[in-house]
Amino acid sequence: MTTVLTFGTFDVFHVGHLRILERAAALGDRLIVGVSSDALNIAKKGRAPVFSQEERLCLVRALRCVDEVFVEEALELKRDYLRQCRADILAMGDDWRGRFDEFGDICRVVYFERTPAISTTAVIEKIRL
Repeated sequence: MTTVLTFGTFDVFHVGHLRILERAAALGDRLIVGVSSDALNIAKKGRAPVFSQEERLCLVRALRCVDEVFVEEALELKRDYLRQCRADILAMGDDWRGRFDEFGDICRVVYFERTPAISTTAVIEKIRL
């Protein structure tokens, strides 16, 4: 059984999120998703997510391509998460290209192209306008 692990905020869920999760799931037999905690989002993006951690967990958990979800507390714990989940593959968007190559010693690292012309920031800005 091949286990794929990916991470993200998944705030203001959009088709780009869905596509990356579906592509990640297609790489293996089981997809586990680490959903960034509210505190992690504030630390890395300087703002709280629009939807709470619990709401984002519920949304991602409800997707048929996702087998399991957990809260990602810190970026520095990626290696620990990979080991705990016994991940064979780490799948991430290409905006992180090269950032996780160091984990190639314990799993395969795959970067997917982002869905063109869509991002959570762009969606939030469009709503504001």
